[in-house]
Amino acid sequence: MSDSENFDPLGSKKNYEAQERKFPRGVVIRLFAYLIAGHVFAAFLYLLFAVAGKG
Repeated sequence: MSDSENFDPLGSKKNYEAQERKFPRGVVIRLFAYLIAGHVFAAFLYLLFAVAGKG
């Protein structure tokens, strides 16, 4: 018997469920970087307006 005869196109349910819960590593890293960059930018704008408001 060859491997193609035993191939299950739906895969095992356990393997599919485990894979469904995980995010790809690149997405997690990009999301983390965007969150950090967004907060740094927001802090810069806050500081900019706080300093400008005192003048």
